[in-house]
Amino acid sequence: MAFSPSHAKIRRVDRTSHVYILASKSAVLYTGVTSNLNARISQHKSAHIPGFTKKYHVNRLVWLEPHNDIRAAIAREKQIKGLSRTKKIALIESLNPTWQDLSETF
Repeated sequence: MAFSPSHAKIRRVDRTSHVYILASKSAVLYTGVTSNLNARISQHKSAHIPGFTKKYHVNRLVWLEPHNDIRAAIAREKQIKGLSRTKKIALIESLNPTWQDLSETF
C-alpha cells in the first residue's frame, strides 16, 4: 500500500492521546496533553522544556486519562485547566490517593 496524506490523518486520529497532570514535590500542578506519553514525561523529567514545569520542578505524573481522539483529549485538557485547584486535587486523589509517580510503572 502506498503512503498518502489521508492514511496519515487516520493514524493520527486513531492514536491514543493522554491528558495528564504533573505535580512537584510541593504540589504545584500542571495539566497537559500529548500523543506520546513516554516521550513527553521523559522531557518533563529531564527538564529539557523551558517554562513552567522546568521552573517549578513539576515532573511527577500523578494522573492520566487516555483518549482515542486527540480532539477529545484537547477538550478534556481545557476542561481540567478550568477546574479549581480543589477539584483538580479531588480528580488526582480519585485515581491516585497517595500521589505516587505513575511514570515509575512504565
